[in-house]
Amino acid sequence: MSKTRRDFIKETTLTTAGLVLGASAFSAQSYNRILGANDRVRVGIVGFSNRAKGALIPAFLQNSDAQNFEIVGISDIWNRRRDEGVAFLKEKTGKTVTTWRNNDEMYDKNEIDAVIISTADFQHALLAAEAARAKKDAYVEKPFAETMDDAKVALKAVKENGIVFQIGSQRRSGENYHAANNYIKSGKFGDIVMVEMTWNVNQPGRWRLPQLTKEIREQDTDWKRFLLNRPYEAWDPRKYLEYRLFWPYSSGIPGQWMSHQIDTVHWFSGLAHPRSVAANGGIYLWKDGRRNFDTMTAVFDYGPLNDPNKGFQVVYSSRFTNSAGGTKEIYYSNGGELNLDTNKVTPNGGLSQHYADEMNMKANRLEEFSLTDADVQVVTSANTGADDMTTLHMLNWMECIRSRKETNGPVEAGYNHSIANIMTTAALRTGLKATFDEKKQQVLAGGKVFKY
Repeated sequence: MSKTRRDFIKETTLTTAGLVLGASAFSAQSYNRILGANDRVRVGIVGFSNRAKGALIPAFLQNSDAQNFEIVGISDIWNRRRDEGVAFLKEKTGKTVTTWRNNDEMYDKNEIDAVIISTADFQHALLAAEAARAKKDAYVEKPFAETMDDAKVALKAVKENGIVFQIGSQRRSGENYHAANNYIKSGKFGDIVMVEMTWNVNQPGRWRLPQLTKEIREQDTDWKRFLLNRPYEAWDPRKYLEYRLFWPYSSGIPGQWMSHQIDTVHWFSGLAHPRSVAANGGIYLWKDGRRNFDTMTAVFDYGPLNDPNKGFQVVYSSRFTNSAGGTKEIYYSNGGELNLDTNKVTPNGGLSQHYADEMNMKANRLEEFSLTDADVQVVTSANTGADDMTTLHMLNWMECIRSRKETNGPVEAGYNHSIANIMTTAALRTGLKATFDEKKQQVLAGGKVFKY
């Protein structure tokens, strides 16, 4: 067992001792590497994944010249990914970057100021904690964590070390989402009474990489380092490359898709996590050896913990087997709906005068308007040319590294979406209602701590 693997297991095991969930022990001002306005920020890529190649690095490069940031190297435990990363960045920037076989090598050289982490789902939290201890600012892909032990390790490390952290929930840098949040927080929408969310595709090949699984060889990567604190098992190229299909390397739908959408519930409502979750699902069609479901539905109860008479329900459904309905997020109040698919607020379903008269009430009908017409600012740089949420989200992280201010996606947002994800996973895998123990910061299924 490698030193890194032993350290991760030890750190995860000890996480419950002395965990502080409040304010950081060290302020951003006490951070020992305050960059000057003209200093170039050197960034390392942790995991040259498809997500890094297709979205994160392009978003970074769109902003890098103006912000004086530079990718100087790639850390990846698979030699093929390192070589591909060098070639990709050479093509895009004309420069040849350094490669590191693992993060130990990268941090030992101390040639970077920040990292972009885009690895397997279950690794995000532990690698974020590693970056925080190395005093490196971090942009970390979602989901933040797939177990509460990992989530607590990372939250503690980020808060204690005062790094600038951005969770890759790019909706938090979307102008329409900021407009929605402002509108709901203004009180004009009224109390949320229900939220409906879906994410439907018809893609048998989603998260599958059959050709690569034939080509990868164990000797070209580091399987033990890949596993981190997960139970050891023999080399399996599918779990290395198609990890999103296999628990406990990923929760699948909750971690990949639901984490984006459920995060908006926490953001708009101000509630940290659900009070309870009931869920069901299965592998109904794509029986290709996967362990994670191709179809699921979860029902959440949200509201103040000290007042069971207040709150609302969220219904989330997702499937790989039929794309009808697509992706939607609709918030309902008594006066109508806020639809983040159409970006419209409408009186649809609001209380009409006819039914209000029956109870001597007044009609409640929202005034219709478009969220895209709202005047909101999600980053401070003027005339950036950024035109999508991922690019804006990356830019926000860069700006905050300069200012040492909190990002649009702070670590608490990742921690809280992880609670909701893990509660959903617990309900799906046990068939029991999931709740959350506030004191121990643990997810319970049927009253017992949920473990993989």
